[in-house]
Amino acid sequence: MEFKQASEIYSLNKSTYVNLRWIGILGQLITINSVKFIFNFDFDFISANIIIFIGAISNIFLIYNYKKIQLSNRSSLNFLLIDIVQLSSLLYLTGGIVNPFSVFLLIPSVFASSHLKTNTNFFLIFVTLISIIFLTFFSLDLPKPLSDHFHISPYYYYAIPTGLIIALLFLNYFALIFGRESNLRKEALNKIQELISKEHELVSLGTQAAAAAHSLGTPLSTIKIISQDLLEQLNNNKVLKKDLELLVSQVDRCNDILKRLSINSTLEDDFIGKDLSLKNYLKEIINSFKEISDKNFILNIEQDTNSFDIKKSIEIIYGIRNFVGNANKYAKKNIYITIKSDSENSEIIIEDDGPGFSKDILTKIGEPYIKSLRESDNKKSGLGLGIFIGKTLLEKNYARILVRNSETRGGAEINIEWANKILSKI
Repeated sequence: MEFKQASEIYSLNKSTYVNLRWIGILGQLITINSVKFIFNFDFDFISANIIIFIGAISNIFLIYNYKKIQLSNRSSLNFLLIDIVQLSSLLYLTGGIVNPFSVFLLIPSVFASSHLKTNTNFFLIFVTLISIIFLTFFSLDLPKPLSDHFHISPYYYYAIPTGLIIALLFLNYFALIFGRESNLRKEALNKIQELISKEHELVSLGTQAAAAAHSLGTPLSTIKIISQDLLEQLNNNKVLKKDLELLVSQVDRCNDILKRLSINSTLEDDFIGKDLSLKNYLKEIINSFKEISDKNFILNIEQDTNSFDIKKSIEIIYGIRNFVGNANKYAKKNIYITIKSDSENSEIIIEDDGPGFSKDILTKIGEPYIKSLRESDNKKSGLGLGIFIGKTLLEKNYARILVRNSETRGGAEINIEWANKILSKI
């Protein structure tokens, strides 16, 4: 799965949006006809139904002219504007801002806050504000006989649009925050899937390379044997001898390349597939970091009493590597990794001697794209994606994760714990 772009994240699901519009249109139709034929209210019934009909036509147009599953940000904006104008027109015919259904003006912009781009949402909020202000001062009277008995104080009258505007800003703010967090999580999870997919592709390529090396070995050996025989037979022919010697050397070169390819791919395949104890798991991961890091990795296995093997998992490897990588990034000099186990549980503790987590980070651990507010951390604050990925992958494999600051090392501390009965079956 490829990493999704922002244009794909900020979009509306077509079927969901179409269904919501049908519900709204049906509700308008029932309401208009009920107050006309059941309650005998006198208003511009024909114009109201024409406006509802235009809304239905726009929805049919949306169904048959937009083939994609997701509506783009621009297309969503166009149809949400239609919704605001259509509802505002109905309210204009039926009392304006004092119509009880004026609260539905808030829905399009709030709906957009969690799905569309911020500038699009701001524009829809602006249009909604204009509609509220317009309907406050310009509209036809409430339908008769309701208008004959409905009298309202100016103070209360102007309190209605004020309340609608406050509700508009308040609801959009929370919907916007929620939408951003949802999109960031979606983006981070897509990134996880991309990483896992790439790892699987690498393993697959390694297996294919090993198979190719094995298949090509036999014909190359045959070529070498025949070439050597010809070389002995044509030893006196200087021209052919030179060509045959070149042929033999090139065959040897091909064999060497295939041999290295086969060995490397086998090692890569064994790394993923074979079973290892938890301590050997950690040793493999630590060794991979020692090649690229100048930090000291201190592994303590004195309290590890379990010796059973667990299957190597790409998700567990990436999960632990992300936490070790985070410790390597922030540690001053030392990274302490401890394994504790008993008959019930197995635990990995990763500590470093770095600055640790700031208080604002600790309250949001596990969320993607978090940044420290500590000025001294600005250069290394990052986006918090590594911790999020590590936590997500390991929790998917039934681990319990505790993130805090170490009381003994001064830096960050990550506790990863499994129940043995679960760990042995992974």
